[in-house]
Amino acid sequence: MDNKAPYVFGHGLLTGRTAVITAAAGTGIGGATARRFLEEGARVVLGDAHERRLTETVAALAGEFGERRVAGRVSDVTDESQIAALYDLAEERHGRLDAVVNNAGLGGTALLTEMTDEQWDKVIDVTLNGTFRCTRAALRRMKAGGHGGVVVNNASVVGWRAQAGQAHYAAAKAGVMALTRCAAVEAAAYRVRVNAVSPSLAMHPHLVKVTTPELLAELTEREAFGRYAEPWEVANVIVFLASGYSSYMTGETVSVSSQHP
Repeated sequence: MDNKAPYVFGHGLLTGRTAVITAAAGTGIGGATARRFLEEGARVVLGDAHERRLTETVAALAGEFGERRVAGRVSDVTDESQIAALYDLAEERHGRLDAVVNNAGLGGTALLTEMTDEQWDKVIDVTLNGTFRCTRAALRRMKAGGHGGVVVNNASVVGWRAQAGQAHYAAAKAGVMALTRCAAVEAAAYRVRVNAVSPSLAMHPHLVKVTTPELLAELTEREAFGRYAEPWEVANVIVFLASGYSSYMTGETVSVSSQHP
């Protein structure tokens, strides 16, 4: 039996809002989120460290949704000046920043006894420190803007559960969850909500390249639906957290998986 969900089309949930989405080039969660935000009426500014994929993604989305609603800038979340330039672009084009989706992250597999400092530091710097830098910069601007806003961070079920070879990634994602909770408490005073999504297995071509078929099969079997999530299914939850339908939610990490602890 085919248990795949039907695609959910837009209902104008983000009409008129300006959103910045990191790691948004390509076919993963970031790219799916950019498309879903556009389908819901938002204007989007996409950031990604991969220039060619970013250029192609922006061109494709602009051709479909209009050049006035789509822009992009090459950005590395380990470089604060590049983050600032990404937010500058959003404010220059649209006058404000309403939502930020921190999707950038870096994984890898290494047993702890074999893991080098360089491997650990690289994953932590992109996945946790990058989310910190982007969240900090977003909150500063939203506080100064005075019109509230939303930040949605991308965590992972690995931040809750154990998986061999993932100590660095799990530590980073658990840190993202804690960062989300603390940032939410601080940001509430100026009407900014900070939440996170926690996906498990969202399939896209890059994941297939870096994960063994055996591990993919094992992870798929753990899911209640017996299948992986489509990236747009995670993006739908991000849309919800960015929309007015979640107006009283902040500091939450929402599992997009049956693997909540």
